[in-house]
Parts: sequence; structure tokens; C-alpha cells
Amino acid sequence: MTKTTMKAAAFTEKNGKIEIIELPIPEPTTNSVRIKVHACGVCQGENVCKHGVMGNSYPRVPGHEVVGEIDKLGEGVSSEDYNIGEFVGVGWFGGNQCGKCETCLENEWLHCKKANTCGVTYDGGYAEYMVAPISALVKIPKGMDPIEAAPLLCAGVTVYNSFKNQNIKPGSLVGVTGIGGLGHYAIQFCKKMGYQVIAMSSGNSKEKLSKELGADYYIDMSKDGYVQEIQSIGSVKCILATAPIASTVQGLLECLGIKGKLVILAAFHEPFNANSLTMIGGAKSIVGWASGDNRDSLDTLNFARNNNIKSLVNTFPLEKANEAFENIGQARFRHVIKLL
Repeated sequence: MTKTTMKAAAFTEKNGKIEIIELPIPEPTTNSVRIKVHACGVCQGENVCKHGVMGNSYPRVPGHEVVGEIDKLGEGVSSEDYNIGEFVGVGWFGGNQCGKCETCLENEWLHCKKANTCGVTYDGGYAEYMVAPISALVKIPKGMDPIEAAPLLCAGVTVYNSFKNQNIKPGSLVGVTGIGGLGHYAIQFCKKMGYQVIAMSSGNSKEKLSKELGADYYIDMSKDGYVQEIQSIGSVKCILATAPIASTVQGLLECLGIKGKLVILAAFHEPFNANSLTMIGGAKSIVGWASGDNRDSLDTLNFARNNNIKSLVNTFPLEKANEAFENIGQARFRHVIKLL
């Protein structure tokens, strides 16, 4: 007998917890495919779905770090472009950008107001199957492990794409704050792209790992004088701030050299303060960045595969999706739901 329902982990109500439910196996719509999910990374971005920040309905299946194989093609999808059994991924960028607005014409698909968000505007990867438009898909390079590839579709692309677009001179000194889900990727990407890397965190518990990942220096930000210690190393041209700690912003600005950039990749829970004289006096800037589209995801995956970027993950079965999400702060360094 043909299976008609599937197991999924979903938010069934606003501000609720993730629950295991049964849903009909979805059928692909026009210009979309059905994906048999193998792995889906767990991200703080799921809070957008949980709290209805973008006005999503419930129940809603979260998950925007999805890797799986194409199970069925929707109408209008050519077998010349996509094949049954082919591995694809879906990140935060959920496709269906209009292609006509000013933002799209500037090639910024991620910020198109009509673009979808995987796991928010439609069901994501915390399920045995999901449907996604082909405009959201990235083809997974051959040989990549789905479990390692999945978190690269949000955490990975966020650090790789943001840093690549700052146009920092190769060989420069750069910093990474927060050695966690994003930070452990940031150290690796920056080092493999040809930069000297300062890893920055509170305490010394992550010093050994940071240096194993490629950091040239490690600074304990809990100590007095950490700003001066960083300044003594050299002129820092960019700091990727992956830890959501607003109180560190001014100190990080002071760590930067002339024309240095502070790139904020984590959503702070409160406003931050920045001294305008610090910025003006050193021609320094603060930049925000949000992941990337499926083209950026492909660039990230290819670079990761070709340069041996490692995903440090803990895996969970779908039945423990809520545990994986609720304990994301204890991840070393990304939680991934393993379905197959």
C-alpha cells in the first residue's frame, strides 16, 4: 500500500514547542520538486517561525538547512535540469523572487519582498518530505555528506558570503568573535581564504579548538586589556561578530585598524552603542549581513568541499527535534536532524 502520510516536527501554535505530528505527504506544485529529506540543520532562525515574526500560519514545519534527494518533479520542471534521486539543498532563501523589482534587478534576490523563506512561508526540512520551488534549490556537489552539508546552507553561507563581499585584502589580519555554530566556520573559511585569523571568545576553553581550526591567535575577551592585546598584534581589517552580545560592539570597534569593518552576523537582543568618534577617527564601519541566496549557497558548498571545511555537528533523530532546538546553545557546534 502506498504511503500517504509522513512524520514531521512542527510548531503547532504561536510561541509553542516543536511537536511530532503526521501530515499528508505533499505533492509538488508547478515549478517545484518534492524532496526526500536526509538531513536538516537546526538554527536559531527557527525562532522566526516559532514566534510568527513574519506572519506565518500554523502548524508550520521549520527547518532551512535542508539536504535531500529529489523524489518527484512538479509540472514545468524539466528532467534535463533536475533528476529523480539528485541531491539538492534549500537554505533560508526560499525562492520565488519576482525578478522585476529594484532589489532583484540589483541581483539581491534574498531581499526581494516577494521571495519565500524556507520553513517560514512554507514547510521546511523537519519532515520526511518537503516541497520547494526550483528557484530555491542548490545542487549538492557530489560526494558531500548531507549531515555536513546541511548547516553550510545557513551558518556556512552566512559567514562565507558576508566575508567574501567585504573585499578585504588577502593576507590581512581578521577577527572572529564567538566560537560557536557560525564562528567555527568563520575561522576555517577566513584561514582557507588566505587571512591571518584572531579567534576571540570569553575564557580559554575554546583556545585549543580554535587553533586546530586554523586560528593564528586566540584572545580571551573576558580579560581586561583585550582591546590593547588585539591592537598589539596588528591592524585588524575585519571582525566577523557571530556572538549576539550587544555590549561588545564598542570594544570591537576599538580593536579594528584604519578602515576596519565590523560585520554583524548575529541578531542582538537589545540595541548596541557605538561611539561615532571611534568610527570617524578610524574610518571604520559597521555592516550587517544575512546569509545569501541559492547561488551563494553553491559557492559556499564548492569552497567547503574543495578546501576541506569541516562541520562539527551533533545529530538527533526527528523525534528529538524539540530537544535539538531547545538546547541549541549547547551545540558543539551545530545540531543536525538526521532522517536517513
